[in-house]
Amino acid sequence: MSNNIRIGNGFDVHAFTEGDHIVLGGVKIAHSKAFQAHSDGDVLLHALCDALLGALALGDIGKHFPDTAKQYENIDSRILLRQVYALILKQGYSLQNVDCIIVAQSPKMSPYIDAMRNNIAVDLQVSPDQVSVKATTTERLGFEGREEGIAAQVVLILARF
Repeated sequence: MSNNIRIGNGFDVHAFTEGDHIVLGGVKIAHSKAFQAHSDGDVLLHALCDALLGALALGDIGKHFPDTAKQYENIDSRILLRQVYALILKQGYSLQNVDCIIVAQSPKMSPYIDAMRNNIAVDLQVSPDQVSVKATTTERLGFEGREEGIAAQVVLILARF
């Protein structure tokens, strides 16, 4: 059996609290609410970190960056993503492609998708054409539809270099 190709899957969700913006894919987005989180609450990058770590059975984001650790309080999740990817590279793997979906009733994501893709591409040292970011609503169903929070799901492929 070859271990040259690995698939990772990640999921994250954060509830809303009072605030004036959210951060998704490293992009600050004006909004009538903020994420309730220890870090900046970037569910997209947290799901991406979990997918990267999961592909190589390295645990999850909470294992590497516990929400009880002061040094991660309000941290920019792009810093966490770059640290996770350094672990992936150290194991001899690199990203081949990643497909991300944001589940949110609001705000509208389309104006920010390209910036999210570019941030992820920069942080993972790949071309933006290897990064897909999409968004969907739940037609007002569930916690996302009631605008209580946002979720993200990520699937990716790593290959040994």
